[in-house]
Amino acid sequence: MSTSLNPAAVTYARRLIREGKIKNDEGHWGEHNPDSDQENAFLEQHKIEEYGNWHLGLDMTKGEDSKGRYKFPYGDFKTVHRDGLIAAKERAAQQGYQDIENAADELLRLLEKKA
Repeated sequence: MSTSLNPAAVTYARRLIREGKIKNDEGHWGEHNPDSDQENAFLEQHKIEEYGNWHLGLDMTKGEDSKGRYKFPYGDFKTVHRDGLIAAKERAAQQGYQDIENAADELLRLLEKKA
């Protein structure tokens, strides 16, 4: 499998959760997940590494400067979303990425404890 856990994103998400930058939402991640225009606007003002911090997975077959390298988003570039973590956990489980599934589950527990 070409996608693996992005440890920098897990560390970043833990920090955001500790700082209370969370949304304990119960909606559908599709309602909160940034679209391409929002991603591009973020990248106009931030480095690709900062973009990567918002994704729990890394696809090493994609170029380092490519949005496609980053998988399993969990936030909206401001806050960690509960439904984003749930979506990442479920997709990782379906696709067999246990390390990403476990990280999303850990972050979800931290978020729910903080909320």
